[in-house]
Amino acid sequence: MRPQIKRPRRRSTNVSKRRPDPFRGNDVIYVDFKESKFLERFTNDQGKILPRRLTGLSAKNQRRVTEAIKRARYMAFLPYVGEGLK
Repeated sequence: MRPQIKRPRRRSTNVSKRRPDPFRGNDVIYVDFKESKFLERFTNDQGKILPRRLTGLSAKNQRRVTEAIKRARYMAFLPYVGEGLK
């Protein structure tokens, strides 16, 4: 039997770097749904909410941002569908 050689793993080239958590260091209790420019950072061009792995948010802050985006959509501060799909 031949001894197995351990080869170093290659890093995938299509993995994007995580963004830093914008709330880190700040004790945020409430994410205001009226700040539409701030909430647009967490949606893509189609109007979909970005996942945690792309936004860099913690689970708790991701839930807060998601709820704020849904409220902003309901109150018509944010569109349900992006500009290119209308």
